[in-house]
Amino acid sequence: MTALQTDPPIMTRNGTDTTAHHHTPLILALPKGRILKALAPVLTRTGIEPDPDCLTESSRRLRFGTSDPNLDVVRVRSFDVATFVAYGGADIGVCGADVLMEFDYPDIYAPLDLGIGGCRICVARPKTMIEDPATGQSRLRVATKYPTIARRHFASRAINAEIVHLNGAMELAPTLDLASVIVDLVDTGSTLRANGLMETETIAHVTSRLIVNRVALKTRPEEISALIERFRTALATEGAV
Repeated sequence: MTALQTDPPIMTRNGTDTTAHHHTPLILALPKGRILKALAPVLTRTGIEPDPDCLTESSRRLRFGTSDPNLDVVRVRSFDVATFVAYGGADIGVCGADVLMEFDYPDIYAPLDLGIGGCRICVARPKTMIEDPATGQSRLRVATKYPTIARRHFASRAINAEIVHLNGAMELAPTLDLASVIVDLVDTGSTLRANGLMETETIAHVTSRLIVNRVALKTRPEEISALIERFRTALATEGAV
């Protein structure tokens, strides 16, 4: 019996088999929490329906199929989405502009502002401080999970920021003399007020962005460009009857 003949794989200059991509789903990295909830209707308008467990907080699964057989979703911490995309663990993702500002990954392209998850990066201090501790100072201790953003902001004011790197409970830092001020992501400001803090400066307004791995965009341009356009169309039809 004669063996069936198959077409040889198409190889790139560096020896990569380009046909392999056709059988590998694209990976879309999504953030856990409130952004995922806000993103759900956008995904629906794109025609992407993740497995129901994806939107369930109690689910321990991290990878999910979708209504598109060529697309899988992974659910990770919001601060990690950009890292997954930058290093090629995911081809495309959704993350806040704050994360892009903090890490500034050169391998990430951010084609779309999704306009969801609006908040702001602020400087805050205790209400009991009569004078802004940053006034007239050349050095300031700052508690934050955004060391790059904080240093850059205070450097623009000729202040050397000594960073106390925290990943949570930032509001405690000034009350326990860990730092004079904090730099944090603020939504309503209720947590600041509940802990006796007040906003003194807004560093940046933040919304969620669609991000893409630049290498993936070059190796799978048709698929990724089509996915970007689905999101673009979904944003354009928001609120349409």
